[in-house]
Amino acid sequence: MKKTILITGATDGIGKATAMVLAQQGHQVIVHGRNREKAQRVVAEIRTATGNQQVTFLIADLFSLRAVQQLAKQFLAQNDHLDVLINNAGAVLNNHRAVSIDGVEKMMALNVLAPFLLTQLLLPSLEKSSDGRIINMSSASHRASGRPDLNDLNLEKDNSAQRRYSLSKLFVIWNTQHQAKLLKQQGVQNVTVNASHPGAIATNFGQDSDKGWLVNLVYKVAIKLASFGPLRTMATPEHGAATNIYLATSENVDGISGLFWGDAKPQKPSTRYYSATAEQQVWDYCQAVVRPFLSDAKH
Repeated sequence: MKKTILITGATDGIGKATAMVLAQQGHQVIVHGRNREKAQRVVAEIRTATGNQQVTFLIADLFSLRAVQQLAKQFLAQNDHLDVLINNAGAVLNNHRAVSIDGVEKMMALNVLAPFLLTQLLLPSLEKSSDGRIINMSSASHRASGRPDLNDLNLEKDNSAQRRYSLSKLFVIWNTQHQAKLLKQQGVQNVTVNASHPGAIATNFGQDSDKGWLVNLVYKVAIKLASFGPLRTMATPEHGAATNIYLATSENVDGISGLFWGDAKPQKPSTRYYSATAEQQVWDYCQAVVRPFLSDAKH
C-alpha cells in the first residue's frame, strides 16, 4: 500500500538514501531540506532514478522552532494525512557552544526539539492514517553521553560537542519512549513511535564542525578508512537507511512502539542514567520550550 512519507534532512546522506528507496517502492515521498536549490536537484534526481513523480520537497531551517511550525503548516496545506514521519535531520556541531534564534543550544534545538515539535504538530495528521509511524533518528553514541545534568537541559555547562551530541541522542530515545507511553494512555492504537540508529556510516556527517583536534582527527580518519575497501570500517548511507526503511514499511512492526532499533531489529539502549523521573523531566523541558509553537498548525 502506498504511503505518504515525510523525511527531514533528506537532501544528503542517510536521509537521501532513505528517500530514494522509498520512492523506488512507489510511496509518496516529501523530502525536507534547508537549501531550495539542493532540494530541487535531489528531488529531480530521485524522480529520474525511480520514475516516481510523487516526490516533492519542503524547505525549513529546523534550528528555528517557528520554521518547524511553518514546515508543519506547509505539509498540512498540501496533504490530507501522514503515514510516516521520519525525523532524520540532525548534526554534531562545534565545541564552541552556540544557541538558536530561540535561545536553545543548537544541537538540542535540531536533534531534540525540532523533531519533538514537528511530531506534536503532525500527530493529528498521523492519527488519520490507518498505520501512522513516527521514526526518530538517535545514535549509538548515546551510550557515551555521561550522566545528564537534569538542571542543565540547555547544555550551558558542556564544552564538548561530542558530549552534547551524545546527550541529545539519549534524550531522543527517552522522548520516544515517553511518546509511546502517552499514545497508549490516550488510547491511540494506530500510531507508533520508535527510535533508530544507523550504525557507523560513511557520510560527511560532522566533518565540517570543530569538535576539538582529537575528535576532529577521529572523524576524518574514520571517513578515510571507510573509503578504502580493504579496511572498510563504515557502512554506506544505503545500509544506514535500511532500519528506517524497515520501520517505515514492514508489516512485522505493526503496533510495535517505544523501542530502540538498529540493523532492523530491536536493541537495548543504555539505561545507565535512565529513570522514569529523568525521562519525565526531559519531556517536560521540551514541552515547555515548544509550547508557544503548539498552536494549530493549520492556522
